[in-house]
Order: sequence, then structure tokens, then C-alpha cells
Amino acid sequence: MKRNYKFIISYDGTRYHGWERQPGKDATIQGKLETVLNKMAVSGDETAINLIGAGRTDAGVHARAMTANAFIDTDMSEEEIQNYMNEYLPEDISVNEVKVCSDRFHSRYNAIGKTYRYTCWCGNSKPVFDRKYVTILEKRPDTEAMRAAARHLLGTHDFKSFCGNTKMKKSTVRCVDTINIEESGSYIRLYFHGNGFLQNMVRILTGTLLEVGYGNIRPDEVKDILDACDRQKAGPTAPPQGLALMKVDY
Repeated sequence: MKRNYKFIISYDGTRYHGWERQPGKDATIQGKLETVLNKMAVSGDETAINLIGAGRTDAGVHARAMTANAFIDTDMSEEEIQNYMNEYLPEDISVNEVKVCSDRFHSRYNAIGKTYRYTCWCGNSKPVFDRKYVTILEKRPDTEAMRAAARHLLGTHDFKSFCGNTKMKKSTVRCVDTINIEESGSYIRLYFHGNGFLQNMVRILTGTLLEVGYGNIRPDEVKDILDACDRQKAGPTAPPQGLALMKVDY
């Protein structure tokens, strides 16, 4: 009998084309996970299982705790499923938790919030051991100016200016309730929490805030960028390697 299973997954997105399964591209997180799940399932149908992720991280983006769910026909226990998956998955994908959940649970539709972290490095040395997980800045930005700009972004707004999909027809209104900018030595970390994020949204927000930090955009101009609903008005899309999905709330 098929049951609905909830998964908590970590992955290093460096060598993948993002979360979402794509025709002709074997290197996706969803594709790797589904391949293992289909081999494990009782049915033996290698295309039967659809693993639903809480979000669709871009190519090169990482996750500390992606939530996903899938209906699976298996006689294995939760622990056996976890052990099987971790044995056959590549070393840069880990299943940290497996739980049977309600048939009504949907990892994407039931999510009420997400936390993302963007990590920058600004120092005289090189981040040798973190080089795949940080974006190296050429100069140190003014983080106080960035914090002042971030305050204009808090609340429920139309974030169309910060959406990478300029042809998106669905609503681009989202609520961002927290933007924290923390400094620790050579690290600058930006934390974003909201009820949902558009395609490339966190990376564009980060790129815009860094432009403020460099003095290219005034903090109060960020409100005008937001109101313009025009992607061309916002800053650049920050590189993918600095971004990680940290947590999904239910």
C-alpha cells in the first residue's frame, strides 16, 4: 500500500542543474532522488514516483534542509528507507530524516515560510575550504547602509522588480518579514525569511543590497525600485554558490 513520506534533505548544489527534474539533464537533485526511490519501491517501475519539493532551488544553489514528500509503495521502515537512500545517493546529497505523514501533506502547498542564507566573503585571505559556498566580494560593503535599505523591503509587497522570470503571469506579491545582515570576521551573511520567494528573488535582493553597500544605490532608492515593478531597476543577480535554503516552516 502506498503511503506518503516526508523527507528532510541536504545537498551541495555545485554540480547540479538545480532541484527540478529536466528533460535531457541527468544532474538534478530531484532526478537523483527519484532514481533511487523508484529502484527501492515495490512496483519496480522506474518512473512511477514523483518527489515533490518545497521549492525549486536554482543551479548551483545549496540546501541545508529541503523538505520533500512522495507516495511510495514499500515494505521498508522509515529508517531502512533513509539508510537505503543514503547508500545509493551520491555523496553530495543526504537524506537526514524520513517520516510517514498524512496523505494530505504537500511539501510545497503546506509550507508557510522559508529561511534562506546568502554568504559573502570579504577578506585578505582566500576561503579555501568554503570556496564553493560563498561569494567572494572585491571590497567590503557598508552593511549599515544595507540594513537601512533592507527595512524598505520588509512586509507584504509586489516583488516583481526582484523576480528573475520577467514573463511570470502568477502573482508576484510576497511577504518578507525578516532580513538580517550579520558580520563575523571576513564573513557577511544575509538571512531572509518570508512566506515564499520568487525565481531568483533572494539572489536579486542580495545583489541589490550589495549595490547599496557599494554606494551605487541609495538606501531610500530601494523603495522606488520595489514600487517600479521592473526587473531592470533592481541590482544584479548575485551568484548562486553563496545561497542556501536553511529551513522550511509548516
